[in-house]
Amino acid sequence: MSGYRYRKPKKLVAEINVVPYIDVMLVLLVIFMVTAPVLTQGVKVELPEAVSAPLDVSEDDLPLIVAVKKSGEYVLELGPDKEQAIKPADLSLKVGKITRQNPGVQVLVRGDKNVEYGAVVQLMSVLQQAGARNIGLLSQPPEK
Repeated sequence: MSGYRYRKPKKLVAEINVVPYIDVMLVLLVIFMVTAPVLTQGVKVELPEAVSAPLDVSEDDLPLIVAVKKSGEYVLELGPDKEQAIKPADLSLKVGKITRQNPGVQVLVRGDKNVEYGAVVQLMSVLQQAGARNIGLLSQPPEK
């Protein structure tokens, strides 16, 4: 046996190669990161968690109320007795000005019972684009 060398048999490796699994996990992570923002579109609304008594509001903390009439016309309620019909573009400018001066102002939406749902959603979208962060919905309490 002059030219042959004796070789030891190779020992078997009993480990799993996890590199392909990590690659698949990273691809799935990227897919979810890209698709998640697309799936969560909508108007943010702060809904009440429970039925409660009306809050006492001081004169300085009066909420800004925007109403949608049955005809689809927007009305800005600036005080207890002041109502002003307003166009969507003007509403956006006015609400933007108010929210820049007072970022914590509560904006309430009052919609006629017979108004289309799309008109209320469109109004809420205009308010959100104008900078309103605290948007709520008003309803009429049931008559006793």
